[in-house]
Amino acid sequence: QVQLVESGGGLVQAGGSLRLSCAASGSIFSTNDMGWYRQAPGKQRELVAAISSGGNTNYADSVKGRFITSRDNAKNTVYLQMNSLKPEDTAVYYCNAGYYWGTNYYPQTWGQGTQVTVSS
Repeated sequence: QVQLVESGGGLVQAGGSLRLSCAASGSIFSTNDMGWYRQAPGKQRELVAAISSGGNTNYADSVKGRFITSRDNAKNTVYLQMNSLKPEDTAVYYCNAGYYWGTNYYPQTWGQGTQVTVSS
């Protein structure tokens, strides 16, 4: 089973950027579809971005044009580049290894999460 460790969270001012990393081990990473979720206080966890094993990406409407997910199979790592950050992006961000079924992404294994705080 895959294990996931996120890093790169922190405090940033509105308009700034952060890059999250998620290092995977314990499985053949290149065959995994991967996702990024976030959960703000008092809200449900939501899918922010996903990337298939083949590199196809999907994004939530709220982050389109600002966030970019990518993967480096040689490093067993998936990234989430977050630009033009807004206070409403403040949340705990979770990496996930899952799978696509049609156009829908289904989460399976979760990382521990990393806090992102955007100040106004």
